[in-house]
Amino acid sequence: MPQANEYFPTVKKIEYEGPDSDNPLAFTHYDESRTVAGKTMKEHFRFAVAYWHSFCNENSDPFGAGTRSFPWVKSSDPMANATYRLEAAFEFFTKLGVPYYCFHDRDLAPEGQTTGESEKNLVELVELAKKYQNETGVNLLWGTANLFTHPRYMNGAATNPDFNVVCHAAAQVKAALDATVELGGENYVFWGGREGYMTLLNTDMKRELDHLGAFLRSARDYGRSIGFKGNFLIEPKPMEPTKHQYDFDAATVIGFLREQDLLDDFKLNIEANHATLAKHTFAHDVMLAAQYGLLGSIDANRGDNQNGWDTDYFPTNLYDAVHVMMILLEHGGIAPGGLNFDAKIRRNSTDPEDLFYAHIGGMDTFARALLIADDILQNSEYKSLRNGRYRSFDSGEGKEFASGNLSLEELRALAIENGEPEMISGKQEYLENLVNRYI
Repeated sequence: MPQANEYFPTVKKIEYEGPDSDNPLAFTHYDESRTVAGKTMKEHFRFAVAYWHSFCNENSDPFGAGTRSFPWVKSSDPMANATYRLEAAFEFFTKLGVPYYCFHDRDLAPEGQTTGESEKNLVELVELAKKYQNETGVNLLWGTANLFTHPRYMNGAATNPDFNVVCHAAAQVKAALDATVELGGENYVFWGGREGYMTLLNTDMKRELDHLGAFLRSARDYGRSIGFKGNFLIEPKPMEPTKHQYDFDAATVIGFLREQDLLDDFKLNIEANHATLAKHTFAHDVMLAAQYGLLGSIDANRGDNQNGWDTDYFPTNLYDAVHVMMILLEHGGIAPGGLNFDAKIRRNSTDPEDLFYAHIGGMDTFARALLIADDILQNSEYKSLRNGRYRSFDSGEGKEFASGNLSLEELRALAIENGEPEMISGKQEYLENLVNRYI
């Protein structure tokens, strides 16, 4: 991609060099053209880079200022810096070799003094992003609006008790949907950053949830009216920044979508660290969404067992990745979603190369996991052992019950007739050892 500036001059295009390579700026397992289970690795993962963490996050925290020095911040004009940032981002995408990226509206373009100025800034940056997309072949996996940073959203956006705030949120979502459609985005995400409550003493939950449903229906209708044909996605998270968020976990979101009659248009964007904050495993929320046909996309990161907050580490836990890839392989994959690295480098990682190391590690982790997961599913007794636990429902009275054809009285009669059930082992330790053998 021809460009005026180079922001990562010490890094060339990242290539696949195989498991024996000791080059930290090469892939050891991610070979995008390798075919596994009928798809290339590139098709399986549809990897994406998160614009906000990679190019906007300065590694600041509540206890100190940022530690990263951005070479694309070189002007007193926020719009000029936004254009430099976009140029740097596409250099990174192409050198890393990912097919997608994701952004919030305020990542791409700075907020103006008025709604009109903010919209104008976004349109200008979208035009430039479209040019870079056409030149590089890197596409937009999903767009979204940042409805949680501005002080006006301190009490939420779509669930805010002040109607005027809801109107501002709607204006932002309209502009973000316009941007997503213009850039050919394949999905659109809603993360309810402050859609929740801090105390029930001042909160009418049902009223707020109904307002959220009305807001999402309006966004859906507008998106469809301008030609958006992709999935609308909701990203579950239990808490942080609010004490209790309305999109607590996958099960909560599925129930909300059913209650609000939104199941035809909305699916879930599952984030690993959010699932563990809800006291689930990463695999739990992925499996739940997949089995209901509602898995839309994945934010690939991880938490920290010693920290009770959203650390957004890059994913390097091979065991977790294997389990998730087993689920994806058994449920037909993730397209038109993908694996977005909603992850940030550590506060003390300050070299430009660190951003590459982090993404390479995450991509190699999932590539190894795909190979292991496919081997387990194709060559082990894993599926037969799991499915065998439910064999009593595959025929006879068990099948009749599963089909809804036995009454409670009939079930009682069968209990008397059959006597005390025999104990059948779940073989958890055996199955854990089986997975470890393949790893």
